[in-house]
Amino acid sequence: MTAHVSAPSLDLLAEQIATLLADPSTSHGLARTLRATAKEIDISRYHRASSRAWPNGRVDTAPEKVQIGGGAHRIDGFYNIDAVPPADLLWDVREGIPLRDDSVRFMFSEHFLEHIDYPRSAKHYAREAHRVLAPGGQLVTGAPDAAFVLRHYPDNPILSEEMVERWYAKRDCLDDINTFLDLINYVFRDQDDDPTYTPHLWAYDHDKLTHLFTEAGFRTVEPWNFDATLANPKRQWGSVYVIATK
Repeated sequence: MTAHVSAPSLDLLAEQIATLLADPSTSHGLARTLRATAKEIDISRYHRASSRAWPNGRVDTAPEKVQIGGGAHRIDGFYNIDAVPPADLLWDVREGIPLRDDSVRFMFSEHFLEHIDYPRSAKHYAREAHRVLAPGGQLVTGAPDAAFVLRHYPDNPILSEEMVERWYAKRDCLDDINTFLDLINYVFRDQDDDPTYTPHLWAYDHDKLTHLFTEAGFRTVEPWNFDATLANPKRQWGSVYVIATK
């Protein structure tokens, strides 16, 4: 029988974490772990609230077009499911997609997949996407393109300057990007101390996305022609997109 942590227990844990983070004697390593735990507590709170409303793991609504993890980039006409606000439904899709079998015509996500753990959550998400899509339904997925960065290693000064300007100009990590390998590390495991950003947990290229969704049961997985009416135009450069058909 699975034990569940009660809401009061989570609240107490959150208070204890806040106290430790405010303590200057808390070590750097522990503080990093505590900040990550605090984020997961927030996600758990939202997910638990939605789970109480939909205890069987399926919501009543049956949207034809779904966006996963849209964040601030919301697509008009899409039902957005995300772990944190703003969203039409607050739900941690690492625990599954709360929609009915064969009910969705089109799904879209970009720069979401690299933020969930592989293999468990990433493969579970791919299987769940296949389950909720109707026959012939399609899933578009975009992620940072690891192959794009690796093709230019060990050195391409002009490109590395453009990467830094496009991806990191507004962040505090510029002094820590000293070599091309630093750029590669940020793509593969972006994990600086800025709480605004969520770590990258796995890297993807076209072949990896193809294998992931083929293994989940999709009939075809092909490159997707970037469409700025759906995708964030800022994401096009240096990203890989595929469209998987059930």
